[in-house]
Amino acid sequence: MTRVGICGAAGQMGRTITQLVTASDDLELTSACDHPASGAIEQDAGEVAGVGNLDIPIMRGIEDTVRHCDVLVDFSHADSSVEAVGACLEHNKGLVIGTTGFSDEQLGTVKSAAGSIPILLSPNMSIGVNITFKLVEMATKALGDDVDIEIFEIHHSLKNDSPSGTAVRLGEIVADARDVRLDDQAVHGRVGYTGRREKGTIGFHSARGGDIVGEHTVVYAGTGERVEITHRAQSRVNFGAGAIRAVRFIAAKLDATETGFFDMDSVLGLGD
Repeated sequence: MTRVGICGAAGQMGRTITQLVTASDDLELTSACDHPASGAIEQDAGEVAGVGNLDIPIMRGIEDTVRHCDVLVDFSHADSSVEAVGACLEHNKGLVIGTTGFSDEQLGTVKSAAGSIPILLSPNMSIGVNITFKLVEMATKALGDDVDIEIFEIHHSLKNDSPSGTAVRLGEIVADARDVRLDDQAVHGRVGYTGRREKGTIGFHSARGGDIVGEHTVVYAGTGERVEITHRAQSRVNFGAGAIRAVRFIAAKLDATETGFFDMDSVLGLGD
């Protein structure tokens, strides 16, 4: 039985993970934490998630949460994720990160720690989204430089970062397939008299509203035709299901004393 801790337990994804872990036969929720401002501190994680009392209070501290689990699932924010990395490193725990919005320095900290413990990081753990990533890679390589590429995303009104981590990852995949740096080619929205579209740029456009779970579209606009690859999330269960598979994957790495920096391609066998 793998003991699971959740950082961000009171959030939407934290509640979904609690529900799925509780329903599983091979995973056990043993600890949970959240930001003090969440208003859920000291409340029972099961009650917050709607699955009944689990006798697991949501704590303030990441350290105690990590100490009482084998694998920590982190859906908080970048600063907390870096703190979680340090705690998992100290106590030799596995870590699954679904947080977005990392700076280059923070991402470097995560990758460095993966030399000592198994860490999986993915901006989107939906199985469908990760298949979409592969389709985008294939389409970008096949269509070449003869098309203009724009990335559109829309999420709920409470989302903090823009563009979404998934949209950024789509941009990185496009840039890698074109053998360019995303930072050199990204254009974020267009306002006013911007002139003609510069060839080779990668456009990003974000919208926020209501309770939209998430939608991403990559548009390949060519001469006389247009290809669009779209993924629409209709609930958070699909993200949770992917996260549970990620937990099992990292638990197996931990049991085998394997370290490394992994993504959902590793979990789903989608690597080259």
